[in-house]
Amino acid sequence: MTNRPSVLVTGGAGYIGSHAVLALLDRGWRVAVIDSLVTGFRFAVPDEVAFYEGDIEDDALLARIFAEQGTGAIMHFAGSIIVPESVENPLKYYHNNTAKSRALMAAAVKGGVKHFIFSSTAATYGIPKESPVHEDSPKQPINPYGMSKLMTETMLADTVKAHPMNYCALRYFNVAGADPRARSGQSTAGATHLIKVAVEAALGKRESVSVFGTDYDTPDGTGVRDYIHVSDLAAAHVLALEELMADPARSLTMNCGYGRGFSVLEVLDAVDRVTNMKIERILGPRRAGDPDSLISDNRRIKETLPWQPEHDDLDQIIAHALAWERKLTEIRAEA
Repeated sequence: MTNRPSVLVTGGAGYIGSHAVLALLDRGWRVAVIDSLVTGFRFAVPDEVAFYEGDIEDDALLARIFAEQGTGAIMHFAGSIIVPESVENPLKYYHNNTAKSRALMAAAVKGGVKHFIFSSTAATYGIPKESPVHEDSPKQPINPYGMSKLMTETMLADTVKAHPMNYCALRYFNVAGADPRARSGQSTAGATHLIKVAVEAALGKRESVSVFGTDYDTPDGTGVRDYIHVSDLAAAHVLALEELMADPARSLTMNCGYGRGFSVLEVLDAVDRVTNMKIERILGPRRAGDPDSLISDNRRIKETLPWQPEHDDLDQIIAHALAWERKLTEIRAEA
């Protein structure tokens, strides 16, 4: 594709953002990153990528980036993502995820940015009455995290009606795994993602894995989730951007998942299988607000984009997460 704009990736030093940077580079895009490094890691951004340490609320910095980079598109990953924390500290989430997104949009409009890809979440659906859940299912978030993302989607929808911009909101299901070449992965200490926690336990970084709830209406009583490999998710972002550029009058909202689920115990069994060992499991009560099953209806993204998942295999997702976890141990030992 000729005349490609430069893409600014917010939160590009974080887990999903860093994989989007790799996906863009692999397809020949020019990329810049802005990240506050509050939860991101400088080592996650390749040396050839222009890096700006700062906040997406900093209007002057954004204006400078747009001018220096010739930014024509934004992929927006920066934000806070821990659901229980959002319940305990809602104003943090409405500031980081909603108010700062509004500031970013205002800067984008002012700077003439034409395309905006937004990192949204299946948490916008709350506890759906149906599974698989499709994009037109009711949006009834049950926590400030989900609501902060839904509010941002609403702001985007209103903004593009008033300005020459289009957007794509991608609603993620459970993101897992790591770059197959171990260039990036989930690096956050104390992460709550099940597969991250399980591979840490397999490598002796945790003593056990907690299973929250064994009485769900699922085949084995534990919660079922749709796990998507982070590199397949990153690829979807690049394809979505290309679709926005091909039809500037069109905006999109799409689920990102594989359309099938695995229970907590099935995931832990797979980790045992991949590592050839047995992780200790601590069975406990449910957490408030966890649905029995959360699986994507992914027909829209498959019909809209030429998206062909390459890593739709639970054992492969776990193997890539495990390889990254081992590399992360080496990175931290050298730091």
